[in-house]
This record gives sequence, structure tokens and C-alpha cells, in this order.
Amino acid sequence: MSKLKTVIWPKIILFGDSITQFSFQASGWGAELAHKLSRKCDVVNRGFSGYNSRWAKIILPRLIDCQNAAGGDIAAVTVFFGANDCALEDKNPQQHVPLQEYSENLKEISGLLAAAGVTPDKVVFITPPPLHEPAWEKECILKGSPLNRQNQVAGQYAQACVQAAGQCGSDVLDLWTLMQKDGQDYSVYLSDGLHLSEKGNQFVSQHLWELLQGRLDGLPFILPYWGDIDPQSPDSSLLS
Repeated sequence: MSKLKTVIWPKIILFGDSITQFSFQASGWGAELAHKLSRKCDVVNRGFSGYNSRWAKIILPRLIDCQNAAGGDIAAVTVFFGANDCALEDKNPQQHVPLQEYSENLKEISGLLAAAGVTPDKVVFITPPPLHEPAWEKECILKGSPLNRQNQVAGQYAQACVQAAGQCGSDVLDLWTLMQKDGQDYSVYLSDGLHLSEKGNQFVSQHLWELLQGRLDGLPFILPYWGDIDPQSPDSSLLS
């Protein structure tokens, strides 16, 4: 008997910081994406709490083979950094990345993905969300430090992300702008002033799906629906 061919699931890789790492929690945006694409695609969480774009570009070749163009089974990648890069240099120098370097790091990440066979049209950049300073200041004080981020600065990094995505030829989800559109109370999207609340996760899930649906919704259902399996000859249905 000839060796059976392994079924290869397409992958979506979620690459980012804690907002990505936490996205597989109950009602998280990553978990919702995985649910939508069940039996069509594997959603792989590669979120790293506390990481910035400088560290991200260093580890990316360890996550995806950037030498052998092995990305043929990757259907999409989200790149979601900036919430740590935008930390104020004088208050949080360990995580802070200068604005221009942040922009260059995103472009370098795009180049590394392209070298791995993940073309720019498969990449979605996501900007940092807005920062609710009063809530985040409380979190900082609990940890014995002063407020180490500002919403206006987060907006500068969001704008840099939008520009870098355009230069790379990729889509971008501008959370910083969308969550503050028409003067709405964006604090409801945040659990602690920085990370997403349940409503914030729903917001990201909805808007990200609008960007991904066209390229992913047509992925085939992997292996037959149970009602289509021939009970008299299941091998003919399951091994074809």
C-alpha cells in the first residue's frame, strides 16, 4: 500500500505582543478567528508579552523558515506591535523603540516574511490601540512606577504603522483611529487602559475579519462532511 499523504492545513500566524498572546483567552479575537476558520485553517498564536518590534524582528526567523521560502502553507500573518515600542523612553527605556526604528523594523519584518514566501498581500499590520491614560496610570502605580505611556505618542506609532504597511503593500487595521472615531468612549475597549476588554476583542475580531474574509472564506473545508462519507466504503471518502 502506498504511503498516505499527510493532510496539510493552511496556517494563519498571529505575531505580536501581549495583545496577541492573550487573544486565545475566552472571547479573545484570536480564538474567535480560529472558531470562524475551524476545519479550514490552523490559527497559530505567536504572541510574546512585553516584546517590541526590535525583538520581534530578531526572533521571526526562528518562528518561520526565512531562508527556504517555506511559507507556501501560510494563508495570512498578522503583525501587531507598537504598544510596547511607544513606551516613553525616560520612563520605560527597556521596551521603548524610537519611532523611526519602529517603522524600519516593521518593514524589515515584512521583508523577512517575503523571504519566507509570505507575500505582502498575505500580511495585515495592526496598529497599537489607543491608551486610556487614567486606567493605565493606576496599573503603573500598582507596580511602583509612574505613567509610562501616552495616548498621543501611541497615535504617532499607529500612524507610522499605517505608513509602513502602505509602503510594504499590505493591509492595515488602524485600531488607534477606529476606536476613537467620532469621539466615542474608547475606554470600553480596554481592560486596564492598555490591553483589550471583551468588547475590545470583539472589535478587533470584527474589523480584522473584514480584512481577512475575502482571502480566507473561500478556503476549502478539510476532509468530508460526515454526512458525505460513504458508510459502506469510508476509505473511498476519507482517503481520496
